[in-house]
Amino acid sequence: MKRFWKWFCISALSLCAITLAIYYKVYSDVKETVEVVYTPFQDETTIKREIKREKPIDVKAKEPFSALIVGVDERAGDKGRTDTMIVLTVNPTQKSTKMLSIPRDTYTELIGLDINDKINHAYAFGGMEMTINTVEALLDIPIDYAAKVNMESFVEIINLTGNIKVENPFEFDYEGELFPAGELELDGEKALKYVRMRYEDPQGDFGRQNRQKQVIQQIIKNSLSLNTLKNYQSIIQSLENNVEMNIPFEDLLNIQKDYRDSFGTLEQLYLNNGTGKMMNGIYYYVPDEKELKTVQETLRSHLEIK
Repeated sequence: MKRFWKWFCISALSLCAITLAIYYKVYSDVKETVEVVYTPFQDETTIKREIKREKPIDVKAKEPFSALIVGVDERAGDKGRTDTMIVLTVNPTQKSTKMLSIPRDTYTELIGLDINDKINHAYAFGGMEMTINTVEALLDIPIDYAAKVNMESFVEIINLTGNIKVENPFEFDYEGELFPAGELELDGEKALKYVRMRYEDPQGDFGRQNRQKQVIQQIIKNSLSLNTLKNYQSIIQSLENNVEMNIPFEDLLNIQKDYRDSFGTLEQLYLNNGTGKMMNGIYYYVPDEKELKTVQETLRSHLEIK
C-alpha cells in the first residue's frame, strides 16, 4: 500500500508538472502573439477630438468597457475600406453585452476632415484612428478598445475554432452557395458568404446585421471552449497575420477571467429607422435623429457614463 501511495504521489506530481509546463507554453505563446498584434492606432494621423473619458478604463476594477471591431477588405496595393463596423459594450455587473452594427453607408462627419461622408470611408482616409474617432463622435461614447480584422481571416478562425450553427430565416443563394431556410452548420467559407449577403435580404443591411450577430455569438462560444486548445498554435498564427488591436495582454487576461459571463447575454441594437438618400449620384444612409439619440443613451447607460 505504501508503494502504491508513493507511486500515486509521484504520478500526481508529474502530471501537475506537465500541466504547468503546457499552461506556461500556452500562456507564453498567447502573450507573444498579443504583443505582436498590439497597435496603439494613434500614429496614422493627428486628429483633434472630444475626449469621452476622463481616465482610461480599468478592467481590473471590472468597469464596463466598449470595443470596436472593424472588418476590412484589404488587397495588395489597396488600403481597403471597412466592410463591417461593430460596437460592443460589455458590463460585467449586469452580465450583459450590447452590440450595434453600424450601417456602412451611414452619413456622418468624418472627424479630422471636417466633411460628411459614408462612415466606412473613414478608414480609407485616416485609418483606424479616424475610424475610432468618427464612431466615438457618432455614438457619443468612448471607444476603449479596438480591433481591425482582415475579413479573409474570418474563414481561417472559424475553421480552426469549429463550425458554427445558425438559424437562417429564409433561403437564398450567394456566390454559388445555397443557404436553405432553417438551422445550418457552416464552415468558415460558408459563414463568410452568409454574413456578406445583403441585396437578397428583405431587410437589406439590417438583415445582414442579424446574421452577423448569430455568427459572432457562435465564434465567441467556440473560442471560449477548451476544444480550441488543440488548435491554439494555428489560431494565434492566424491572428498574428490578420489582426491588429490595442488591447494590452494584461487587460485581455482580466477580460477573459472576469467578463466571460457578460458575453452570454447579447442584445442587438439597431439604427434602422433612417432614410436612404442619393447625393450627387451616391447612396447614403441618414440615421434617424431620435433613434440615434436612443442608441447613444442606451450605450452610455450600459457603460455607466452619466
